[in-house]
Amino acid sequence: SCCYLSRRLNQLSSHDPLWKRHCKKYWLISEEEKSQRNQTWKAIFISTYSDLGRYIRYYATLKKAWDDLEKYLGQRCPRMIGSLKESVREEDLDAVEAQIGCKLPDDYRCSFRIHNGQKLVVPGLMGSMALSNHYRSEDLLDIDTAAGGFQQRPGLKQCLPLTFCIHTGLSQYMALESVEGRNKYEIFYQCPDQMARNPSAIDMFITGTSYLEWFTSYVNKVVTGGYPIIRDQIFRYVHDKECVATTGDITVSVSTSFLPELSSVHPPHYFFTYRIRIEMSKDALPEKACQLDSRYWRITNAKGDVEEVQGPGVVGEFPIISPGRVYEYTSCTTFSTTSGYMEGYYTFHCLYYKDKFFNVTIPRFHMVCPTFKVSTARMEPNHNEYAVDEDEDSTDTDEYEDRRRVLDIPAPSGRCPRHT
Repeated sequence: SCCYLSRRLNQLSSHDPLWKRHCKKYWLISEEEKSQRNQTWKAIFISTYSDLGRYIRYYATLKKAWDDLEKYLGQRCPRMIGSLKESVREEDLDAVEAQIGCKLPDDYRCSFRIHNGQKLVVPGLMGSMALSNHYRSEDLLDIDTAAGGFQQRPGLKQCLPLTFCIHTGLSQYMALESVEGRNKYEIFYQCPDQMARNPSAIDMFITGTSYLEWFTSYVNKVVTGGYPIIRDQIFRYVHDKECVATTGDITVSVSTSFLPELSSVHPPHYFFTYRIRIEMSKDALPEKACQLDSRYWRITNAKGDVEEVQGPGVVGEFPIISPGRVYEYTSCTTFSTTSGYMEGYYTFHCLYYKDKFFNVTIPRFHMVCPTFKVSTARMEPNHNEYAVDEDEDSTDTDEYEDRRRVLDIPAPSGRCPRHT
């Protein structure tokens, strides 16, 4: 606009270094990309703005998140990178809005202009979780598959699935309108209310307030090592750096995770899994080698109720720990309150001095349910008015159901060895 006021401002507005700053700030254009295009910085900015201008508030943040994620996973989970889809066009996103009858938020649209989610494969980009008889791995849905799973039924009106797990049928949804007690663009796991008379009563475990916050916070957890990479998969365990205890040469640390697919608000049943790492210092003397004999747990819920558990070994094993060796295992617990904590000790015996026994402290670790919302339909007395056609009595599309039938995946039992 300034270029039309005077000759000097006209010259200034064409000064390429000024446009270089904007290209790097808003579009993350590098010197190498600029040389490949063989255009001035001003021309690059204008052409990019004509295509992505509506996303100028979000593009740099989301592009950096995607670039950081690709770089990190390229070194650790290369097959996951191969599952990512190319970007979509503006007209594709417009067509989806026309199909579902709702506007998509600009931050969501912007992300899909960079990558159109991923193929429905395992492992999923949005994290995995595994127990002895339960497995979850969430894919980031492409725009067409997400549109096919768009919900209009009571309980999930105007909700678009963002993720999907082919093993459990679990999805994270984004609310496209402020209905049924949800905030617009809120992201959540659905949690059917098993105690309500109204079948459309669906509680929600909240995982994000906007797509930008939800996606970038997840990526930050991944690329900073907050979520560990195990067997080429992202596992959504959270480790508290203070949750470490050292007894002699042995260090015990704990990571935890909440499992929404095995939890419910009504009745109150909150399912957590924890991963324990037991490590002996590599500088320890060889005669310090020892074997785990038993475990003791003291489990306290938010009401102060205490349960004590004692038993042989861990997960049916009696691991031997020697200098530099690490032993890890996974177990789980449930609470009837939204939070609780566990602590205890392991009893070991020395391999060189078999009559010598000692205890190793397990640090106290807390487990807290994420924020949740109770369904506004919970107290509705007459559930007949919310009757749902069989074709709509699922949060999954027919495509999802077909995939599950083809894979012949059994339904999760929700049970696992506890307090091991």
